Amino acid sequence: MKNKIIEGFSRLGKIDKIKWLVNNYTDNSEEVQNILTQYWNEDAALQKLHEEFSENTISNFYMPYGIAPNFLINNEVFAIPMAIEESSVVAAASKSAKFWLDKGGFKTSILGASKLGHVHFIFKGNPEKLKSWFALYLQEELYKQTKDITRNMVLRGGGINAIELIDKTSELECYYQIQASFDTRDSMGANFINSCLEQFSQTLKYEIQKAESFTEDEKNSMQIIMSILSNYTPDCLARAEISCKIEDLIDESGISPQEFAWKFKQAVEIAEIEPYRATTHNKGIMNGVDSVVIATGNDFRAVEACVHTYASRSGKYRSLTHCEIDNGIFKFWLDLPLSLGVVGGLTKLHPLVIASLQILNKPSAEKLMQIVAVAGLAQNFAALRSLVTTGIQKGHMKMHLLNILNQHAATEEEKNYFVNFFKDKTVSHHVVISELEKLRNK
Repeated sequence: MKNKIIEGFSRLGKIDKIKWLVNNYTDNSEEVQNILTQYWNEDAALQKLHEEFSENTISNFYMPYGIAPNFLINNEVFAIPMAIEESSVVAAASKSAKFWLDKGGFKTSILGASKLGHVHFIFKGNPEKLKSWFALYLQEELYKQTKDITRNMVLRGGGINAIELIDKTSELECYYQIQASFDTRDSMGANFINSCLEQFSQTLKYEIQKAESFTEDEKNSMQIIMSILSNYTPDCLARAEISCKIEDLIDESGISPQEFAWKFKQAVEIAEIEPYRATTHNKGIMNGVDSVVIATGNDFRAVEACVHTYASRSGKYRSLTHCEIDNGIFKFWLDLPLSLGVVGGLTKLHPLVIASLQILNKPSAEKLMQIVAVAGLAQNFAALRSLVTTGIQKGHMKMHLLNILNQHAATEEEKNYFVNFFKDKTVSHHVVISELEKLRNK
């Protein structure tokens, strides 16, 4: 127990961190130490750069970085970079891109670009006095006191869109918010938003003490709890959609276009009313979304939190995608709240992020939002297409076959044998192991 507690771990050198860790937390310290050092980058400067992205860094954790080509988006062709370890995601996205390539591709638009932040505070005085003072005086003062912070953002076409006082006393006693919406242009904008909000809190605290309309008790009752952006951005929204005549929905499984369209729509509608299905349905969307968000150096945790809150906005967790059949036209679309950036953060530091943005032709933040939404829609189309035709396991297990073979140190000759063996069969772990033993016994 004693050796597992350490003071000053962050001050140790990288090698000393590893030695202490493997000696106290592993059974085979030499093996684990070799693994950790094996994943260092040979370029010392590049390794140092990676280490400075985070704290207490001792190695690198690699993920596959793939490309899904042939995405026709608003009549422009893209090859989309995706960083993900899950089998079949990149293949499925690529298959969707190819399916829609000769049907007009994907159409996208921006439905909004506002991000939100709040000053959360308690006020035990007269609510009407607070609301009147805010409208007649404080609101304008908040704009004035943040001019130095917002100047450069305003020059780029962004800034503070609106500032409101929100009364939340019906939900929590004496609780109010100053809510502000922001346009942060091509940056995700977290630092900008939080700087504005902290200035708001200082201004609120200072100005209420000067205000003659409040009693001393009311002034002293005001307590600022915190000032922070929200990762829920329902008004920062991208739409991606695909549509075609029903007769063009020709699937290799042999199902008729009419049956395909009907079953597909039913599958979406089930996810719109059944949370158990909606959770898996939306997880598949996020396979596509997160992989592009990670590849472009954005915060996938914030995106995930926002998206799932948005899916619950009606009070029930629902599908993020929607389907419509009208006058012989099949339409499938996704509205996705996304707070993304193409400047700041890792965008000028991480070499693969730089490469990703160049591959995407250096998009604006709004264009990246649309590309990410397309990746999510494509992934969902691929999953539903499999589910309503051949079933999901056939494709999944074929992609998983190499993982099974690699776990058992299969040679290239053995891998080629199994790819051919399972051409007309469904892959199962038991059959792979059984057949591998037979093969090796021969």
